[in-house]
Amino acid sequence: MILAADQSAYRRASTTRKKIDLKFCDRAHRSRSPMAEGVFRRMTKADTRVDAIDSAGTGAYHEGCAPDPRTMTVLANNGETEYGHTARKVRSSDFRDFDYILAMDGENLHDLTRSQRRIVKNSGADAAPAKLMLFGDFGGRKGEEVIDPYYGARDGFTIAYEQMTRFTRGFIEEVLSGIDTTREA
Repeated sequence: MILAADQSAYRRASTTRKKIDLKFCDRAHRSRSPMAEGVFRRMTKADTRVDAIDSAGTGAYHEGCAPDPRTMTVLANNGETEYGHTARKVRSSDFRDFDYILAMDGENLHDLTRSQRRIVKNSGADAAPAKLMLFGDFGGRKGEEVIDPYYGARDGFTIAYEQMTRFTRGFIEEVLSGIDTTREA
């Protein structure tokens, strides 16, 4: 029997045995979320604590399209050359299948939260257990948003890349450091 005082520690210990699945999300899924996915994939390539990494948009504006060429250029300039991607809208199943869904800004987080509440209302809490957060919460300043470089100059994409690199380091330190994949589940 687990005492109430020990339950939170037990939950933490038992969840630390599972690899993490995470999804990055912005509005159109053309610049920020595919870049975040590419950065995270590169920085955690050999990390056994990470399983699925994906991205999507809260809208279907560019569904089926490749990422913005400026996103791909910045990724390539920073060593990510093996990244393939097609834009798609976030699905109800994403809220069940991913441990974390990381939003690029507050508006994206609001849209995701609203979708998750609707799923829980219609199907129950087990249908949407994903933890929704701003990706920028892992950058040292809670509430920090990834700048939207889409309508700006190329340096906006470089700035977004630098943010995502910092946020990925923070996620690794705050979340992945608590996962021990050497123990059996």
